[in-house]
Amino acid sequence: MKEFIAYLIKNLVESPEGVDVQIVDGELGTLVEVRVSPNDVARVVGKQGRTVKALRTIAMIVGARFGRRVRLEVMQ
Repeated sequence: MKEFIAYLIKNLVESPEGVDVQIVDGELGTLVEVRVSPNDVARVVGKQGRTVKALRTIAMIVGARFGRRVRLEVMQ
């Protein structure tokens, strides 16, 4: 799952070398922390948050295949 989400985000941003994806497993589910360079935050969030909402939906669908709740957060 980590590689898939990193692949999606690296294709969205201008500097793919600045993308870092961390997975934190907890009791209630899995947290996916995405870090990008400050210049690319707007590209990942998108207009009115549409892009990040779509990424969260994709992450939840992938997590459902593994039987886990998944939350995706963009960190700075």
